Formats: sequence, C-alpha cells, structure tokens
Amino acid sequence: MNKNKEQVLANTVQRCKEKNIIIPTYEQMRNPELIPQKIKDELENIGMWDLNSLNLFRLTWKNEPRLDGGGFGKVNFMELPKEITGVDARIIVLVGKFFPTGAHKVGATFGPLVEKLVHGEFDPTTQKALWPSTGNYCRGGAYDSYLLGCESIAVLPEEMSQERFDWLHEVGAEVFATPGSESNVKEIYDKAKELLAERGDTIVNLNQFSEIGNAVWHYAVTGPAMEEVFNQEKNENDEFAGLFLTQGSAGTLGCAEYLREVYPTFKVCAGEALQCPTLLRNGYGAHRIEGIGDKHVPWIHNIKNMDMVAAIDDQPNIDIMRLFNSETGHKLLLEKGVSQELVDKLDLLGISSIANIMGAVKMAKYYEMKGDKILFTVATDSMEMYKSRVKEELENRGEFTHEDAAVVYYRDLMDIGIDNMIEMNYYEKKRMHNLKYFTWIEQQGKTVEELNAQWYDENYWKDQFGKVKEWDEKITQFNEKTGLLKKYE
Repeated sequence: MNKNKEQVLANTVQRCKEKNIIIPTYEQMRNPELIPQKIKDELENIGMWDLNSLNLFRLTWKNEPRLDGGGFGKVNFMELPKEITGVDARIIVLVGKFFPTGAHKVGATFGPLVEKLVHGEFDPTTQKALWPSTGNYCRGGAYDSYLLGCESIAVLPEEMSQERFDWLHEVGAEVFATPGSESNVKEIYDKAKELLAERGDTIVNLNQFSEIGNAVWHYAVTGPAMEEVFNQEKNENDEFAGLFLTQGSAGTLGCAEYLREVYPTFKVCAGEALQCPTLLRNGYGAHRIEGIGDKHVPWIHNIKNMDMVAAIDDQPNIDIMRLFNSETGHKLLLEKGVSQELVDKLDLLGISSIANIMGAVKMAKYYEMKGDKILFTVATDSMEMYKSRVKEELENRGEFTHEDAAVVYYRDLMDIGIDNMIEMNYYEKKRMHNLKYFTWIEQQGKTVEELNAQWYDENYWKDQFGKVKEWDEKITQFNEKTGLLKKYE
C-alpha cells in the first residue's frame, strides 16, 4: 500500500472510530447468526430504516419481517400459487421489503463503497460518493454512505417516482435529476462525467453498471439465500430449474454465478422491457418498468452465463400492478382461489418485482416446466416506493372496475406467453456481449483488452467473483484497527 493509501485508510479508520462504525463481513450478511450477540441485542430496539450504523448488519435477506426493530430468522420469501402464475412450476420470490430502505439495493451499494473504504481508495473526510442510478441504487448508496460516515451525491432521471426524490433529500444527499425516464441511462452517465470534470478527485464515481462490488454482494449473499430456501422448501424430487431476473445493472444477476457452481444445469434468463429491447433486438426506446435499466449492457454482466433473454411488455406490467393494489383486484383474486394471506402480501411486490414474476412465468411456459421444477426471482422492493404511480393510474384512467380486474387477470396474468424470447446460442451471447463496446469502450474509457478478456479468458469472471474472501479479510482487519468490536465481545 502506498503512502497516500495508508493516509486515506488512516483517515477512514479515524472517521469510523468517531462515528462508532463497525463494518459487517459478507459472511455475516449471509449468516447473521455469526453477528455478535450484543450487536443483535442493540438492533432489537433500532428501526429498520433508522440512520444508525448498526443497521449495516441488516444488509441481509434474513431480517425479521418488521420495521420497528427485531432480530434475524430465515430468508424472507413468498411462493406464488398457480392461481396467480397459471403454471405448475413453483415460483419462489425473495422479498426485499425487509431491508433498510425497503429494497435490497443497500446490499448492492455496500460492495462498491466498502471495497474502496477498506482498501484505502476512498477518503470519507475529503470525498463524496457519487451514485448514478435509475432509482433504488442511489437510495441504497445514500443510505449506506450515511451509515458509513460518507457524504453522497445521487443522480437519477427526473421522471422516476416522487417518493425516491423525497427520501433522498431526507437523508441529506446532494440530488441531481437528469432528463428522461428509466431508459435514459446515458444522460445519467453524462451528468456524472460533468460532475467529475467540475470537482475532480473530491468525488468518487460508484457506477452500479461497472462496479463489480454490486454483483459480488449478490454472489456472496443472494445466491446462498436462494440455495437455502430451495433446500428448505423442496420436495424429494424437485429441481432448482431456473432463475429469472431483469437485467437492470446486472448486479442481482451476480447470484447466478454462485448458483451455476451449485446447480450447473439450471437455466438463467435475463429480462428487459419490450419497449426498449436492447439485448433482444439491439434496440432502444423508453418504458415504465422502474428499476430495470436499459439501452446498454452493463460492464459487470457476464453474458456467457445466460441461457435466454425475455422482454416484458410494460402496459400489462402496470395493469397487473393495479390488479395487485386495488380493492377490486383483491376481490377478484380471492374469487379465483388466492388465499387472503397472500392477497394481503401483494404490496410486497413493486413494479420491477411484478416484471420479474412475469418473466419467471414466461420462462416456465417456454421450457414446459412441471410441478417438480422450482424457479427463483426477487422482489427488489415493494409498492411503498410506487404509491404515486397507483394514484396516477387512477387519475389518468379512472376507477379500476371488477370488469377491468377480470380482463387483466385473464389477459395479462393467465395468458402470459412465450413471445419476445430468445434461447441463446454462442453467437447470440457474443452479439449481446459485443454491445458493451459502444457504451464502455467508446464512451466510458474501458479497454478492448478487458472486453475481450471477459469473453475469452475462462478465469476472468471466476477471479472477479472470487474476491469475496479477500474483501472479508480486509473488513476484518479494518475492524481490528478501529477496535470497536471489543465492546461487543
């Protein structure tokens, strides 16, 4: 470590001492039973969204499902019945509502920031963390930054939901709204470049689309959580058959790297909006499924590990949102045999979560999966971040009637088809991988050599995701330097 890094690390250690910040390891986030009992005891009285640094230990799928404190338990998930999916295959959804901020992106942002903090590459006393995002990532980044004693800057499209902007201001982030909607990623990058040019090394760009720490967190925490739920819920002859996730930043798809090691023959499908079919058709456009990104392929997406791509139509997605979040929709679902218990939990599914479910259904139908096949997906966030969208639909389209609910149920839910899907061969994968060139080489300063290594070097992705052990060692060493864990032993 050079002198500059040593000084930065010393500054970071001192900042954490002053603010009583202890950094959890990936192993602890995967297995909260390893967290010191005295920390668990304190967490019992700390709210899930509180700006308290001990909430870093709640960056796990295993939080007790309550918002006013609590401990840890099993992975939070829900299994959807055939009355909702229309397929025999079992679809299991990991629930992100019970993370701090109500979305699992606090884990995805932990990776990029903590990696730099413990390596002496980010100085919280002189630098701000820049979080360019289409929504939840910058929320998670602003939250983690606060808990880690860092200042933050959030950059996101102006057409994202008002709840996101309100919350970012509440946690003291510096906020910039860029032109456009979910699909306007380049505009976010342009603003980030502008800020970097203006402020130089006083800010550090933690771009979710290129920071491997985003995907590494899911490799280390989300993948094992899915494996655990599968082993807990499977019947004797059940198979872990598939994973569907919308591409977004490709962070959550990092869990597929772990799962491929455990279930080599399972299928992975990456989703995107039909209105912006970048992977599917080298296309562009704009859409309304907040949180799934567009118009480019993330640098951290290992396309070679995918088996198929599916596009989700945004209007049916929004209509199902209305079905799941209206009194008339709930009444119809109860009539169709959905349990009251599950109907009461449908608000755990945000807009992108519904897209993930739609994609899992498409995948099950495409592969003609029977009842012994289990597919996984995630509910990144809940409807808490989209109440304004439900209100907008009511104002723009009028009351959601029982007839509307029936149409949506049969047309948009039961009749999900296998249209707009590609089962990828070698050259389909290479075509999609090559799309990275136009964003990352031409615009963002990456090298062709590394782009080629991602495709041809068999060890490239293994090395990227193999960093977890080293990072945990660095986190442990860092905590030893602050000495703050001693009072919890």
